[in-house]
Amino acid sequence: MLKLLSKYLFLFITISIISVAHAAPGAKAPNKASDEGEGPYERLILRGVTVVNGEGAPPMGPVDIVVEGNRITNIVSVGHPGVPIKANKRPKIQEGDKVLELEGYYVLPGFIDMHGHIGGSADNIPAEYVFKLWLGHGITTVREPGSFNGLDWVLDHAKRSEKNQIVAPRIVPYLGFGMGSKEPIFTAKQARDWVKKAAKQGAKGLKFFGATPKVMTAALEEAKKQNIGTMMHHAQLNVMSMNVLDSARLGLTTMEHWYGLPEALFEAQTIQNYPATYNYNNEQDRFAEAGKLWKQAAPYGSEKWNAVRDELIDLNFTINPTMTIYQASRDLMRERNADWHKDYTLPTLWEFFKPSRYAHGSYWFDWTTDEEIEWKENFRLWMQFINDFKNHGGRVTTGSDSGYIYKIYGFGYISELELLREAGFNPFEVIQAATLNGAEALGMADEIGSINIGKKADMLIIKENPLRNFKVLYGTGHYRLNEDNQPIRSGGVDYTIKDGIVYDAKALLADVRAMVEAAKASENSTQESQ
Repeated sequence: MLKLLSKYLFLFITISIISVAHAAPGAKAPNKASDEGEGPYERLILRGVTVVNGEGAPPMGPVDIVVEGNRITNIVSVGHPGVPIKANKRPKIQEGDKVLELEGYYVLPGFIDMHGHIGGSADNIPAEYVFKLWLGHGITTVREPGSFNGLDWVLDHAKRSEKNQIVAPRIVPYLGFGMGSKEPIFTAKQARDWVKKAAKQGAKGLKFFGATPKVMTAALEEAKKQNIGTMMHHAQLNVMSMNVLDSARLGLTTMEHWYGLPEALFEAQTIQNYPATYNYNNEQDRFAEAGKLWKQAAPYGSEKWNAVRDELIDLNFTINPTMTIYQASRDLMRERNADWHKDYTLPTLWEFFKPSRYAHGSYWFDWTTDEEIEWKENFRLWMQFINDFKNHGGRVTTGSDSGYIYKIYGFGYISELELLREAGFNPFEVIQAATLNGAEALGMADEIGSINIGKKADMLIIKENPLRNFKVLYGTGHYRLNEDNQPIRSGGVDYTIKDGIVYDAKALLADVRAMVEAAKASENSTQESQ
């Protein structure tokens, strides 16, 4: 009887979570046009830039960066700020070199989005739309958590991106645990067999939502044998039997969001304080009560708090908080009226974001001031743990989970940088979380994640100084007054370099605006004809 109950409980969890995350896939990305991105070059020189290397070092410039093919081969200091560059120190320009004169620009490592769905929320989100928004914001590598459009669909884009046949970041595909299985997985053997099959199919990692300890143990052990990554959203339906500390002890390497972490910090209880009227399938219940969860955890600095923090660090555990995806919970009107929706949000996404009892993350049935206040306190306590975890040596990475809850690809990622800053990270710690930490968590730090000789040429170039103000990284720029007392927008990434290919970031965003305009025109035409 217990085996049967376990079997169907896992089936229910898997179906209830994966089904709400899955939608009709949009069009596949077209092949890269001849005028989309230039390079890689035999030799590319970025001249006169200031480098923020992603490893925590202070900015350095002016320097010339030499790229050969898709690798950084030299970084040369060519003088001092405020005085002319010393020409005799510069790498000599050779016939056939591509030279970009970028004096005064900042160069950062390409950003890594550790939670980036290629659509999968609303129906018919074109892959090109997602990819160009990511690259337009300097994101050069994405961990795709779950492959809800289908592993084959995601793998096709991952392989084409690796060959630079499409305009897209590097894609690291993870597969949702249990996807494709003809029956519920409730034995250790089933779990191991499924993991072996996923690895053979090409998944670079697995995403879990919940399973019995027996199944989780077997799956995590097999994932380690297969040398593939693991991540988990500790869903409330199963968190009472496996919180973050439980799964980390079994070998889980990364947690998503924050579910399961307060539960590991419980002292006066073992289960979340659900009201008697709570129903998990009512998403306003689910998210409203989630906003009260951190108050139920052990306080900052307590023995329990310190013990959980230290054990997770000892286990080399990674926290990928994706605070940005919950931002509307603490200020719904701000997110509904964000600067970018008018020009960058597809009609299919806007419709999906509206309150609905059917659409995942559209839980604004009757969202109140008090619920926002609860979430503001929830954020404060959550941020306190993340910052403390980082300060004691824990790895924090940056992800967005865009496509849900009024978050748009690229824009949501930059919001996450601002939230890490709010949590107490200094600007250099934010950049490290967005670059090197993600590369380390993916096991790719020898290749990407910082600007270093020998690493791949993944970089973003921007005229404004993002360390002073992360808002300049938004594709819509930073709203401010100029010297003539006129309001202007300044900023936005100028160039994104991925694998040595130079993309005009602003041109990519112009392509997205055209897609959105065409989608709106098509929708209006359809409505008029009905």
